[in-house]
Amino acid sequence: MKYLIFILLFTVAFTTTAWETDTYVFHDEVTEIRYKSLVKELRCPKCQNQNLADSNSPIAADLRREVYQLLEQGKSDGEIVDFMVNRYGEFVLYRPKVSSLTYILWFGPAFLLLIGVIVVVQILRKKPIKKETVTLSKEQKNKLAQILKDK
Repeated sequence: MKYLIFILLFTVAFTTTAWETDTYVFHDEVTEIRYKSLVKELRCPKCQNQNLADSNSPIAADLRREVYQLLEQGKSDGEIVDFMVNRYGEFVLYRPKVSSLTYILWFGPAFLLLIGVIVVVQILRKKPIKKETVTLSKEQKNKLAQILKDK
């Protein structure tokens, strides 16, 4: 009986996920390629680190449907991206546009790396190289000379 319930639950789980798959019919292959490119480039507002193509959230499904409808209306990729940015903000873009608001996002890591290199160079320049002079006793010098002769 336990196995029957397990199999039933397993079957229901897989069939319900199959129902959630988007199936859109495109008039031409170019539109389908554009659709796939857009849903991979736009970020899900709920999942945050998944694109629309990979996300299973309801809002991602709505946005995929919206992208499909906009493509069917003949909108360009730029118009669709602008529509999504106007509606959800720059967050929906994996690669936000370079603007005064995103300078720190684009150039911050390079700036921090440059500061790190400068700090390391300054530390290495200021650190003196210490030469330690070792004085050997007469007995140690004789032993060293003996070892060097044997080789």
